[in-house]
Amino acid sequence: MEKKNFKYFDIIMAVFVAVLLISNIASTKILVLWKFTFDGGTILFPLSYIFGDILTEVYGYKKSRKVIWTGFFCSGLMSLILMIVNFLPAASDWPYQEAFNDILGLTPRIVLASLIAYFAGEFSNSYILAKIKILMSGKSLWVRTIGSTLAGELVDTLFFILIAFYGILPNGLLLAVFVSNYIFKCGVEILFTPVTYKVVRFLKKNEEEDYYDYDTNFNPFSLR
Repeated sequence: MEKKNFKYFDIIMAVFVAVLLISNIASTKILVLWKFTFDGGTILFPLSYIFGDILTEVYGYKKSRKVIWTGFFCSGLMSLILMIVNFLPAASDWPYQEAFNDILGLTPRIVLASLIAYFAGEFSNSYILAKIKILMSGKSLWVRTIGSTLAGELVDTLFFILIAFYGILPNGLLLAVFVSNYIFKCGVEILFTPVTYKVVRFLKKNEEEDYYDYDTNFNPFSLR
């Protein structure tokens, strides 16, 4: 079977990884917006789930799995380099080591929380979307994009907050951050549904692809 040469897949993967890395750095700040309290990465991170929906819907779970693993390794590499740079001694005339450590001096706990939450959430999202697409014979795209995001974001948010902040933040703030993060992330997905429809329609037409995962191996660790 001839392998298709997709025009937009690599671009989407690059933007997906960029969104993930930027979100990880922005998440070092806890901010307040109206009645919501959340980490700064929440402003951009929901887009990674929208991209995940689009990738699975158009190209299938196998292609989406490749993108998820690419994001996972890039995120891990970024975290490792930041920890190494923070650990190495600063130049004697560079006065910003304390500020660097406060913002970018990632602890192993934060890195572990980020990677586990990302891995579990993204694969949950992709798997559920692919299964619902088959179950509903490709009808009602909004059901699977929103439904998969509700599940994926729940897993992602719960894992990250518990692993990263349990025992560090007061329980009241922990709950506030969890609820705010989850509502905001899912709200973004719902608001972006018309945009998701247009992007999916554009890609299916121009890539000549609308993949159904009937015979897909859904093992996230599979290379096939």
